[in-house]
Amino acid sequence: MIKPLAAAFLILAALFTVGVASGPAWAQAAPLAAPTGPAAQTDVLAPLAGTAQAADTAGGFSIVSTFLRADHVVQAVMILLLLASLWSWTIIFNKLVALTTLKRKARRFEKLFWSGQSLDELYQQFASRNDHPLTAMFVAALREWRRAFEGTNGLRESMLPSVKERIDKVMSVTILRETDGIERQLGMLATIGSVSPFVGLFGTVWGIMNSFSAIAARHDTTLAVVAPGIAEALFATALGLLAAIPAVIFYNRFVAEIGRYVNSLDAFADEFSAILSRQLDEKAR
Repeated sequence: MIKPLAAAFLILAALFTVGVASGPAWAQAAPLAAPTGPAAQTDVLAPLAGTAQAADTAGGFSIVSTFLRADHVVQAVMILLLLASLWSWTIIFNKLVALTTLKRKARRFEKLFWSGQSLDELYQQFASRNDHPLTAMFVAALREWRRAFEGTNGLRESMLPSVKERIDKVMSVTILRETDGIERQLGMLATIGSVSPFVGLFGTVWGIMNSFSAIAARHDTTLAVVAPGIAEALFATALGLLAAIPAVIFYNRFVAEIGRYVNSLDAFADEFSAILSRQLDEKAR
């Protein structure tokens, strides 16, 4: 019984091995020849409607083209912001040069003042060219000090308080006058820094209004319709920031530097007032 089953099993195994080795008939068939004829032609796909205009708009974007395509109101805003930016940079460069010159002249005068020269020599040297606040204050105080001795036979002790008060008052007035000259045009710089963003925002709102008007007129919301108005709106915002940021930065810097310079003037005025007061006391004895 076992032998017939073993023989049948061997026969099935042999048939399976032959079938696997030979493979299916379709796999062993010779491949067909490739079709011959002219090569297939490919055509460039045409862009979707509205895409070509958007590509032209993006490819031709520049500051000049954006300005020329903008509405007249937005163009006026852009011109105003450009003029404000140029004006602020003019003030900035003038103030940088002026403050640098004032500090250099002040250091030179203080070096001469504390070098041991007499007050009369310094007065003769700087009376005709008091071209910065420190020398102007020195000349004004010493002139008032000299007037106390003119037309009198001597300085009486009862006159000392009034003379000292006049000298201090002259130096204070000189500091205020010179400080006003140094701070000139800083108010314009502050105005440009605070107003320019709002002017740019006005141009932004106007440009967005133009975009919505174009959408309503053409009944189309594609990029070619919306992009010009949005571009000019954002450009107006950028110009507003371009004018405001440097103005605010340098305004704060100039205010701090002028404050330190005025403090140095006050300190020198106190020291000089003490020197003159001591000499007045010596002459009144």
